[in-house]
Amino acid sequence: MTEQTRFSLSENDIPRFYYNIAADSPVEPTPVLNPQTKEPVTPDFLGAIFPMPIIEQEISTERYIEIPEEVREIYKLWRPTPLIRARRLEKALGTPAHIYFKYEGVSPSGSHKSNTAVAQAYYNKIAGTKAITTETGAGQWGSALGMACKFFDMDLEVYMVKVSYDQKPYRRYLMETFGAEVFASPSNRTHAGRAILENEPNSPGSLGIAISEAVEMAAISNGVKKYSLGSVLNHVLLHQSIIGEEAIKQMDMADEYPDVVIGCVGGGSNFSGIAFPFLREKIRNGRSTRFLAVEPKAAPSLTRGVYDFDYGDTAQMAPIVKMYTLGHDFMPSAIHAGGLRYHGMAPQLSALYNAGLIEGVALDQLEVFEAATLFAHTEGILPAPESSHAIRAAIDEAIDAKNKEEKRVILFNLSGHGHFDLSSYNAYNKGELRDYSYPEEALVNISTRLPEVKMGLTA
Repeated sequence: MTEQTRFSLSENDIPRFYYNIAADSPVEPTPVLNPQTKEPVTPDFLGAIFPMPIIEQEISTERYIEIPEEVREIYKLWRPTPLIRARRLEKALGTPAHIYFKYEGVSPSGSHKSNTAVAQAYYNKIAGTKAITTETGAGQWGSALGMACKFFDMDLEVYMVKVSYDQKPYRRYLMETFGAEVFASPSNRTHAGRAILENEPNSPGSLGIAISEAVEMAAISNGVKKYSLGSVLNHVLLHQSIIGEEAIKQMDMADEYPDVVIGCVGGGSNFSGIAFPFLREKIRNGRSTRFLAVEPKAAPSLTRGVYDFDYGDTAQMAPIVKMYTLGHDFMPSAIHAGGLRYHGMAPQLSALYNAGLIEGVALDQLEVFEAATLFAHTEGILPAPESSHAIRAAIDEAIDAKNKEEKRVILFNLSGHGHFDLSSYNAYNKGELRDYSYPEEALVNISTRLPEVKMGLTA
């Protein structure tokens, strides 16, 4: 009898609730601070950039939050996403491990970002928002939000990190096809952008800079525009939990349960989306699973950063949160995984990592592309460079299982395809890519560059 490879759910199995890890986390939440006063934020401050339904979700401790039917109807365009056993990859590795991946690249925009983009666009629409501003790194988030804003008839203004704006023009074209305005960041449109360009005219940009520009444009719009973020904050991780909720059902269909769950991390939404529902099962029901967050060596927030309060953006306009950070002024190298070039990490994920519930590993660019190519050769899917970090880690786990002659069930989140990243693959195939490690000199005095706060109070 042919062994099953693909595990598919029906539309009726699309989750009806988002899962909120805040209800079960053993770690007390840390305060979110106003970047000017260094005091806990007020609803008025948050209301200048976010709509109220999003603010309510950001601070919620409810375990489950109902997904609006209007959002679930749009989810039906691609959800549930398939769970696939990578049998051909297993064979190529000669491993006794069983490797499964949740494939989010089937969404119309090509990545998991659509899960929160549709939700955020909906909540903005019902709150009366007319236009949204945002940033994007590799362009997956901008593409997803462009689609969602078109569905809900809202304008979108995107600040795309300049190095990715140049590397990935087709992502920009996709955003523009959905009706978004896309600007290379840093730009001359904002005070934050102009200040960066004055000091460094050829700045490659960073997610921290792009966030500053998008937040500024929302803040000065007198309420006409709201800001939307594709990762890091609690409500984003909440929306992505539908990935893991589906995966739990699908692993049950496969009659297996993961020994290790893997996802790449830049801001944290990819990893958290698949991991947090399984982490709930570990915390509440005693299931034995390891959780591995994979980041690039060029921007190793978890594995090399400090756990402290820091600004979410370079220009110090976004709220201050406690997270693993390399410093808000850190400029990452121009790696091709543009979605992972961020100085910080989601506060919820950071707290769980600090508590020892999550493991972290940092990988070089070349070993990541080597794994991505092997995956394409065996499974036929060209993965996004960001997702390829998870693939590399899954392969390493499978090889470790082989060396130890043990069965191991591995689950990773393949968060998007790499069809708009072909210039990156072309550079790899031509031997033009190089590795970038976090510069040792950047480790010096990170703490001196952080805001002077102490447990939410002015120092």
